[in-house]
Amino acid sequence: MSGQTREGYGGTGPGAITPDGCAVDLYSRLVAGPEPGIIAAAVPARATLLELGSGAGRMTGPLVDRGLAVTAVDESAEMLERVRERVPGIRTVQSPIETLDLEERFDVVLLASFLVHTADRRVRDGLLATCRRHVEDDGCVLIQREGVDWHTHVPRERVDPSGCTVRIASAEPVGDGVNSVVAEYVFPDARWTQTFLSRPLTKEDFEGCLDRAGLTVETYLTDDGTWVRARPKDR
Repeated sequence: MSGQTREGYGGTGPGAITPDGCAVDLYSRLVAGPEPGIIAAAVPARATLLELGSGAGRMTGPLVDRGLAVTAVDESAEMLERVRERVPGIRTVQSPIETLDLEERFDVVLLASFLVHTADRRVRDGLLATCRRHVEDDGCVLIQREGVDWHTHVPRERVDPSGCTVRIASAEPVGDGVNSVVAEYVFPDARWTQTFLSRPLTKEDFEGCLDRAGLTVETYLTDDGTWVRARPKDR
């Protein structure tokens, strides 16, 4: 166990579990799908990129391979250790995202993994404030958000490029517009589960959150609206 899990969050399976219920050994096995290509196509070549919530580096290596200068941030020391194993020489920073202040700015800030849907509004606002604080005035923020039926089309499953079966088993309301989500990750030789809290956001809700953080949507990068490129409002 990597520290005490937060209320409403948890995980089961082999190896260390982070405070938000993520299994370090699991995320070390997962590989990137199309996401690094989506990101690289939406930003300048050789851009500096701040990856907020890198986990075990599933996307870090592919982004570096595409010529981006990545700084990987995660609150878990175990996750960052795996990042450095995957990408020798990578710059890593251990910190909660919502309190991060590196006193520097980047061409691109990346907030993936649906982190913008955190149940705690204050944490969400903190995440977006960190994005705005660290992006160049002429830079961009890339955000991954949930699909419109993410909480209603359950159960559902897909096979990850790593060969892992990823199953969203349930999404149950727990009050204040928040759902408790149970995910299962199954390899032939191991199984993990994760329970976490998620707040669905309509397109209007999402864009309102960005506006309050000093950001504005420039474009939705994918047809399903799950990848977004935002810009500082006052650039």
